[in-house]
Amino acid sequence: MLAIDRQRKIEAMVVRTGSVRVDALAHSFSVARETIRRDLAKLEAVGLVKRSHGGAVRVAGNDYALTFSERRIINIEEKRAIASEAIKFVEEGDSIILDASTTTWQMAKLLPDIPLTVITNSIKVIVEFVRCKNIHVIGVGGEFSGSYLAFVGSRAEQAVMGYHVNKVFMSCSGCDLGYGLSDTNELQAELKRKMLQAADMKYLLVDHSKMGIRNLINITKVDTFDHMIIDRALSEEDDVILKERDVEVHIAGSIGA
Repeated sequence: MLAIDRQRKIEAMVVRTGSVRVDALAHSFSVARETIRRDLAKLEAVGLVKRSHGGAVRVAGNDYALTFSERRIINIEEKRAIASEAIKFVEEGDSIILDASTTTWQMAKLLPDIPLTVITNSIKVIVEFVRCKNIHVIGVGGEFSGSYLAFVGSRAEQAVMGYHVNKVFMSCSGCDLGYGLSDTNELQAELKRKMLQAADMKYLLVDHSKMGIRNLINITKVDTFDHMIIDRALSEEDDVILKERDVEVHIAGSIGA
């Protein structure tokens, strides 16, 4: 792996988790600790992280939301597997909301051209349905976010509140069973809350890397959702917690399985 690619991955890990350790990174990337220290020094020099004893942490005050282009390549196979499982819950005649996550974008790529109404704030999702004759697409307008390639803000929230749908499919940047779903962007978080209020059945799409992550802005508790679709089996303890909260867990199969 090139140093620049490794450094980008390290930066993404700091964004998701808030901190990283030199020893863990050296093991993960199969390189020497000195190599990781040099990587962290370069990231600190351009203001992306702040080195700490034994690792590095986020830089206070920065906007940690990854761009859509950056997010779409993280755990791509896992997201495709989750999306493949998620479309099994979409039926002809449904009205659904898809948020602006890269996982629901993968859903849009896989959805068959059946009679549906899809409401979304995502430009990428809308573009995927250009091929479809039977899917009625409603785009939520508002303030455009270039980082997310989506619309956010009060106008988008008001538009969503004007609809009632059968199902909402949503992801997040962090999912902790105690803290709940979280994000790094307040506008995205608030719009997701409105989307949840508009839907009867709620589906959480989350890959394993987001579990246990707590970001700055809480969206909602996990038990707001009826279903969770994840790419790997949860711990026995987490399974018990989710069953007690009436959240049905579905493990996505691997691509091609």
